[in-house]
Amino acid sequence: MKDNHTQHISQQFNTELEEIRSHLLAMGGLVEKQVNDAVTALIEADSGLAQQVREVDDQINQMERNIDEECVRILARRQPAASDLRLIISISKSVIDLERIGDEATKIARRAIQLCEEGESPRGYVEVRHIGDQVRKMVREALDAFARFDADLALSVAQYDKTVDREYKTALRELVTFMMEDPRSISRVLNVIWALRSLERIGDHARNIAELVIYLVHGTDVRHIGLKRMAEKVERAKDSSA
Repeated sequence: MKDNHTQHISQQFNTELEEIRSHLLAMGGLVEKQVNDAVTALIEADSGLAQQVREVDDQINQMERNIDEECVRILARRQPAASDLRLIISISKSVIDLERIGDEATKIARRAIQLCEEGESPRGYVEVRHIGDQVRKMVREALDAFARFDADLALSVAQYDKTVDREYKTALRELVTFMMEDPRSISRVLNVIWALRSLERIGDHARNIAELVIYLVHGTDVRHIGLKRMAEKVERAKDSSA
């Protein structure tokens, strides 16, 4: 797949494609840090760090707009086909998911600030740390898969989303039960629940990016299908290109 993006008659076109891909990965790195800092701010009751996360959101939004403009400009000037067109489409859709991951990180930061003001929640921090580690790994590996055109790694990210969903539901049940037993804790525990909800959504967006990597590498649309069928499609695509 990589070779397809280094064989253009126009060296300038090749440079443009590499630049837009590097801009996507730079945005991804910033978003990944934002998620990490938001989770740290919540767990460590660091309102200063939480405020920094909120301030970075404008920068991420601007990066999304800039990459969008680059995609439109390349489509208009170069009229790319085949794998080049898939690259532009995958980038233009992935930046939407990255921007939404940034939004969810900002929501977690807002919950962290509220907990600093109201007092720590009596429960839920272990779950935030655990699920936070899992979704951060999903985001990192989805971006690594994009950088390396690695459909197998992308498939493993998509498959792992099911584990995150299951653990989120388990944590939610436990925290709701705790609130029923101790109504005085409701406001604080709810902040943790909303943070966990944001983490679960970050996992969903990481899966979306992983699905776009599979489309980029194999030209196969694996959105809205079960994991078993997704794995089968990836395997068939690998066999046909072997």
